[in-house]
Amino acid sequence: MQMVESEHKWKAWLYLSPAIVLLLVFTVWPIINTVRMAFLENYSGLKAVGGMTFSFGIGNFQKVVKYQKFLQCMKNTILLCILTVPISTILALLIAVCLNSIKFLQKPLQTIFFLPYVTNSIAIGMVFAAMFNIVGSFYGSENEIVVTAGIINNILEALGFHKVNWINSGSSYGANITVMTVYIVWNALPFKILVLLGGLQSIDKQYYDAARVDGTSRRRIFWKITVPLLSPMLAYVIITGFIGGFKEYTSIVGIFGEKMGPPDDALRLNTMVGFIYDALSTNNQGRASAAALILFGIILIVTLINLRVSKKRVHY
Repeated sequence: MQMVESEHKWKAWLYLSPAIVLLLVFTVWPIINTVRMAFLENYSGLKAVGGMTFSFGIGNFQKVVKYQKFLQCMKNTILLCILTVPISTILALLIAVCLNSIKFLQKPLQTIFFLPYVTNSIAIGMVFAAMFNIVGSFYGSENEIVVTAGIINNILEALGFHKVNWINSGSSYGANITVMTVYIVWNALPFKILVLLGGLQSIDKQYYDAARVDGTSRRRIFWKITVPLLSPMLAYVIITGFIGGFKEYTSIVGIFGEKMGPPDDALRLNTMVGFIYDALSTNNQGRASAAALILFGIILIVTLINLRVSKKRVHY
């Protein structure tokens, strides 16, 4: 019997070996190498190839923290997380509840809401940039300057409001953050809706039947039955939302381009991931690795806090 079990284990390891090798080469080794480069002073791949040696220390971390725009990158990253995660979670919950109560056209609506999730982020960002953009200006028949705007400003004008400079030169930081919040929330909704809708459909209907027999109001059913029973899924989408929020980069590039901000204020909306890419582009792998470890530490701390809070709030 033991020989049969050992033979099965040998076969299992043989079947798993291709996946294990790929994980070791493309996941485990890069992580180990990132930690190594982070503690090598001023490490550069080109200099290392040339035979230069690097001393061990924490100088890369010090340079990252002392970087003049490091705090701005941190501020942008944290602010986008604080704004987008609660808004997207609440909206996803409300939409999932509405979809769950609609039987007619439920499947087509699910497909429509899920489309942004399978669409390229850069392409979506370009569409949002066109929507919020001030396209240009030209001289009219009486030599007056006529400004052509995107659809958002056209809607604002139709409602009696003035045009807003959302993303062009001279735009305010608040306008930029507003655009990014709208885009990130819209882009995050599909996945959260899918998870929460699946959770809603798995809730035993007997709870709702018993509540209706007792004459419980819909609001009380929502807060006392739906939310508690859906709390594991809510905890999951909140934790993954914060992890994804701290890794924001492509959405900003999609709207503002590689400058990560309006033309007159480049890097205004740069994030921690953007900082890492900037360091890599200048061949400062040591500094990029140090920034990556700092970002990892922040995400780890936020995740542990969320897990600790969820233990008290989540009902399994």
